[in-house]
Amino acid sequence: MSFITKDESSCYKECFYSNDNCLFLNISNQTFFITDSRYELEAKKDAIVDEVIITNDIFKTAKKLIKKAKIKKILFDPYEFNLAQYIKLTKNISCKFIQKPHFLKHKRAIKCENEIELIKKAMQKTRAGFKDIKKLFSLGIDEIELNYKSKHILTNKGRYQLSFQPITAIDKNSAKPHAKPDNTKYQKKSLVLVDAGIKYKRYCSDRTETFINKKDKLQQKVYDIVQKAQQKVISKLRAGDKASSVDKIARDVIEKAGFGKYFVHSLGHGVGLDIHEYPVLSQKSKDIIQNNMIFSVEPGIYLPGKFGVRIEDCVVVQDGKAVVL
Repeated sequence: MSFITKDESSCYKECFYSNDNCLFLNISNQTFFITDSRYELEAKKDAIVDEVIITNDIFKTAKKLIKKAKIKKILFDPYEFNLAQYIKLTKNISCKFIQKPHFLKHKRAIKCENEIELIKKAMQKTRAGFKDIKKLFSLGIDEIELNYKSKHILTNKGRYQLSFQPITAIDKNSAKPHAKPDNTKYQKKSLVLVDAGIKYKRYCSDRTETFINKKDKLQQKVYDIVQKAQQKVISKLRAGDKASSVDKIARDVIEKAGFGKYFVHSLGHGVGLDIHEYPVLSQKSKDIIQNNMIFSVEPGIYLPGKFGVRIEDCVVVQDGKAVVL
């Protein structure tokens, strides 16, 4: 069926080019990339479509194409368009716009071999960056400076974009899953949680490492539980499993150890052109794990006023099993 999208990542997936003001239109398998004159040179060079159309009103132009084609139905994702855009597209037109939430995002959950290789490369570069970030840990450095210098390392002096703003949480702040950097300083026995990723040729990576004080018995105990939960998930999950069942594998390990109420988020999420994609690995998820899906596995335990531990890696499902990237 014909469809229309304005999501940047979905546009890129369909034609290998996108920007912040574009529409991708598929009308009976004839494809159009619609954008404005600021992006004309790039679009005509990179977009693999039947026609690139340059206009000062992408919605008006898309509507004209739909009318001209005289199609009866077209799919769209209602979460991509605001009300004004929807009205502009659908007013005084006989074509019926069929709502199908996230249909292209679900399509993007299954990666091709090239996408897998690009995300694998992004993960390798991120892992190497973490080794250099660890070298920054020194008496007196605070979270803000650590965050700033971590960005410098991960982006390799601007050669790569960040997947998201890094988390660099020291001691008590690590008990906040998405802690913002503040003036908390690194001490001799500090715990540091780092959550970061880069984009390699547009594809994201996502990794978390918690650097504990191994002489602290509680920190070591919690770390071992989180690590056990992650390892069990990676070894046990199979293609065909419910994502909610995979979440339960980790949650059961943590609950059995007596820390269930301190695992306060879902187990993981898909990673690709966006940092958060399908599948969603949570207690309520209806997603099914399939071959060539890539997602994070990131169990955590967060003890308010003390510290938090999260361990995160991205895996790809191949031949029915999880492989760490």
